[in-house]
Amino acid sequence: MPTLGAVARAWGRIGIVGFGGPPAHIALLRDLVVDRRKWMPADRFEDGLAAANLLPGPASTQLAIYTAWCARGLAGALVGGLAFILPGLVLIVALAALFLGDPPDWIRGAGAGAGAAVAAVAVHAGLQLLKPAWGRVGPDARGRFPVYALLGGAAAATLGPWLVAVLLLCGAVELGWRRVRAGGFSLAPFPAPMIATATGGTLASLTWVAFKVGALSYGGGFVIIPLMQADAVERYGWMTDTEFLNAVALGQVTPGPVVHTIAAVGYAAAGVPGAALAAVVAFAPSFAFVLGGARSFDRLLANPDVRRFFDGAGAAAIGAILGSAIPLSLALQETWQWAVLAGAAVLLFVARRGVVRTLLVAGAAGVAAVLLGAPLAA
Repeated sequence: MPTLGAVARAWGRIGIVGFGGPPAHIALLRDLVVDRRKWMPADRFEDGLAAANLLPGPASTQLAIYTAWCARGLAGALVGGLAFILPGLVLIVALAALFLGDPPDWIRGAGAGAGAAVAAVAVHAGLQLLKPAWGRVGPDARGRFPVYALLGGAAAATLGPWLVAVLLLCGAVELGWRRVRAGGFSLAPFPAPMIATATGGTLASLTWVAFKVGALSYGGGFVIIPLMQADAVERYGWMTDTEFLNAVALGQVTPGPVVHTIAAVGYAAAGVPGAALAAVVAFAPSFAFVLGGARSFDRLLANPDVRRFFDGAGAAAIGAILGSAIPLSLALQETWQWAVLAGAAVLLFVARRGVVRTLLVAGAAGVAAVLLGAPLAA
């Protein structure tokens, strides 16, 4: 059994070098706990990964907490989870202070260039998830999979903060459909949470937005983007469209989970206290889900109702990721940004470059454009 210091160092290293999103995090965690340190068997790791994919919220964060729990128990889960989250969180808050303050034009150009590429990154993320999600869905549900995906995409493009209601509805419909087919009618395993709007001021509103990101976002990752965009830009006015795109880009080029983006939104809403509050609220459900249910992951995986629900909600979440490209594209305000978006699409889908490299190239293109006299949105 490793010491807590060893857990802090090992999971902290992954939190520092974990560029590239969930695939990179999963590979680094597997290499650590299965291949090199032998802290857990491979089949237990795969079961933990499968269970994390069935839970709402950031799957790679939940996997980091679960593997640390397997290695060192409750204390290890807390230390390992925090060590995985904090490096990227500190970095994104520092960058948010730079990009969301009054930066020089070349910094604004870098943000505008990287932000222009975000819509292409969203499509790339959705398409990467599509094949494995299709493989997990049972043959009897595949005819409804495109319907749920289309509903999720349409909701992401038009409903903004109410997207979560569509995700939950798709999950409930799939569960109900297959229960009816099987001769049962109760939907008790998945009581729908109350979908309401926080009205108690900035911090209460920020708490609600962060809670949706951490506890109600089936599919994790990019599905949080449309959830945040409508609230942060349109409903509460904490950020402009340009600033929101910058925040999403920062969440991609920093290590750790994409959910870190909520800290940049929190910073825009209420400074460093807002960033801290948003991060705590968004990541707390991941700790609660894993620490409260890690011993029951085997039963979770065996529960047919859980899989039925996720067949619907997960398909809608992938559609939402793809659909988020529409409002992200419409947020672009300068003609030259569309050229950067097209170039990013070529890098991702034709040249098959990674997301981090694509965003860095897009940021460099933005700097060059501004230095050559291209306009910047206010």
